[in-house]
Amino acid sequence: MPVPGKYQSAHALSVHGRFFLMDCGEGAQKQMIRFGIPPMKLEAVFISHIHGDHVFGLSGLLSTLGMLGRTAPLDIYGPTALGPLVHFFLSYYGDYLAYEIRFTPVKVSAPEVIRQSKSLEVLAFPLNHQIETYGYLLREREPELNIDKDALARYGFTRAEIGRLKQGEDVLRPAGPDTEATFLNGFVRHSGTDEPMLIRADEVTFRRFKPRSYAYVSDTAPFPQLAGWVSGVDLLYHESTYLEQWADQAAIRHHSTAVQAAQCARDAGVRRLPIGHYSSRCVKPEAYQAEARAIFPETYAVSEGDVFDLPLEKSR
Repeated sequence: MPVPGKYQSAHALSVHGRFFLMDCGEGAQKQMIRFGIPPMKLEAVFISHIHGDHVFGLSGLLSTLGMLGRTAPLDIYGPTALGPLVHFFLSYYGDYLAYEIRFTPVKVSAPEVIRQSKSLEVLAFPLNHQIETYGYLLREREPELNIDKDALARYGFTRAEIGRLKQGEDVLRPAGPDTEATFLNGFVRHSGTDEPMLIRADEVTFRRFKPRSYAYVSDTAPFPQLAGWVSGVDLLYHESTYLEQWADQAAIRHHSTAVQAAQCARDAGVRRLPIGHYSSRCVKPEAYQAEARAIFPETYAVSEGDVFDLPLEKSR
């Protein structure tokens, strides 16, 4: 239900300057403008299910993008039942749009890649709600290995050796004077000693960053597979509609409590847990946070406009 000062479900994820929208509740476009999220840079929208508090803002956003003069296609993913809503919008307003709306129905029974690019992949997985509902996992793809500058100067790698090391393969230099031998696939350098030299890839290479990941778990009751499906993600958003005193209502309506969200985060070994989607009868997010932190200390009860940064970390 609408509550003053509290908007419905919509998360914006920024990845390398591109924006992705998770759900689009009423007022989402107004919040995007308020918090400086450029609608024209929106690349894709992922809808968890067609309950109104997750989708009633979509038509308005699509219309606004048209009025702003968007020409780039917009991809929308969601359950099959979202298709008729998108087609209804297009049947009345599609003639006024200069951009293409591409709807892709989601139908999976376990985590499955539904979108990928050179730097990012998106997986969908089913949730346990009253109607067909999906969660989404977005994660960066592994960057290629780079060679340490100090190691490059110390060993004077050939092009063939660099190619092998970047593939994670160790390099074995045969015994002999410090010379290069020519082979069909490039140059191979000798060890410069009477013994062969093994150069381990994991000692002379690094990745520019450790891939980051974010999971969006919308309306769902707990189920055994979920923790494994979101295992180890950096940021797990998990709906927490009820406090523990209303756990019976959560079960009836296929929602989760703050405690159940924290248990999932703990079992999944995630780094941080934002929670939200509070029941209108519960007006103090601090109460949710307190219950969840007793189980998973890195829990954050979210409010409108909260930002969670995932900094880059260098990785071997």
